[in-house]
Amino acid sequence: MMYKFKSKATGDLIMTQPVGDRVLSLIGKPAAPQGIIDVDQLAAAMSALEAAVAAESPRPADDGDDASPKADAVSLRQRVWPMVEMMRRALAEKQPIVWGA
Repeated sequence: MMYKFKSKATGDLIMTQPVGDRVLSLIGKPAAPQGIIDVDQLAAAMSALEAAVAAESPRPADDGDDASPKADAVSLRQRVWPMVEMMRRALAEKQPIVWGA
């Protein structure tokens, strides 16, 4: 399944199910086939995503010798950045964001 987030303020944003489920969970929305983020919920949703990114920020390595398999993984910051930008634009234009599968 894929999530397709839409707003009259922006272009569409498509996410795979695992990423979409995580984003929705972080902003307190159920992982459902359809839903809406109302204009009055956008600021709190952006804050929740930014807090999750801050909490997951990489910690400095002890000596740089730890070759972690996660080194090439896509970070949460990279995954949620398009959604945060969509939310900013939607909030500025007072438009909700809706999604469907």
